[in-house]
Amino acid sequence: MTSDATGSGMTRRSFLRASTVLSAGVAAIAAGLAPLRKIGQFSSVDEFLQKYYKELTPEEMKAVLARIEDEVQRQYGIRPHVRDYRPMNGVEFVYALNLTRCVGCRMCVHACVAENNQSRNPEIQYIRVLKMPNDGTFDVDKGDHNYAPKSVPQAGSFYMPVQCHQCKNPPCVKVCPVKATWQEADGITVIDYNWCIGCRYCEAACPYYARRFNFTDPSIPPDQLNLNMSYLGNRPRRKGVMEKCHFCIQRTRAGRYPSCVEVCPTGSRKFGNILDPDSEVSYILTNKRVLVLKAELGTLPRFFYYFDI
Repeated sequence: MTSDATGSGMTRRSFLRASTVLSAGVAAIAAGLAPLRKIGQFSSVDEFLQKYYKELTPEEMKAVLARIEDEVQRQYGIRPHVRDYRPMNGVEFVYALNLTRCVGCRMCVHACVAENNQSRNPEIQYIRVLKMPNDGTFDVDKGDHNYAPKSVPQAGSFYMPVQCHQCKNPPCVKVCPVKATWQEADGITVIDYNWCIGCRYCEAACPYYARRFNFTDPSIPPDQLNLNMSYLGNRPRRKGVMEKCHFCIQRTRAGRYPSCVEVCPTGSRKFGNILDPDSEVSYILTNKRVLVLKAELGTLPRFFYYFDI
């Protein structure tokens, strides 16, 4: 037997043996991915082998975004524009919701569904609007989000929308075994759908019932697809992963309001940068009667409720 020209000591036979093993390994991976593709878990070997979000180089992220655009085009017949929107310096987003003015119309719910490419059948909703008894309670377990009157508001009730509260001390992040969810510098807790294993620990840990799980393949009509997409935001999700409100990253990190804020007919919803002392949310938190849900849990929400008086 002879060594190769590099003097490494590898013979032709050992090289061929190693190549055969490598080929078998690749074939095994491809075979293993085949059933996963059938249930929508992974669309390619590249997706299956994708690195952790925080470890991706700019060049690798560019390739990932292009792959997602290709996948969406294959599935829906139309090409989106997918970006990786990063936090802006000097920004910490908070939300303020005026319980005096909310009338329970649910326009925010439907605007959120349309903006964030949520499944239509079954429909996944990030926002729940609760009809609460007007007896001074803020116990969400006493709320009804299935109300269906001919018109709103109804006498004897007030309305309290609930969504992800973007906690400073998020219990959902602590329980994720694979670090698929984390909190970013601007206060938004995000989910990497490619890294999520669907264990639903985060759903169980959230005291605000804010996380949603895709039990079936999401369904979105192609003509209703929002083509302005974010990697950590509103790109289409697959079956078997968690998702939730992310303050419309594709809008807010580009200097726009969340869709629910823009559509609210009563101006109940306010959003902005708490680090800016001149922002509307800074004024509200300084001058209005403000509360957070389940303050005793120490989650420190960035989602505040307030009243006109």
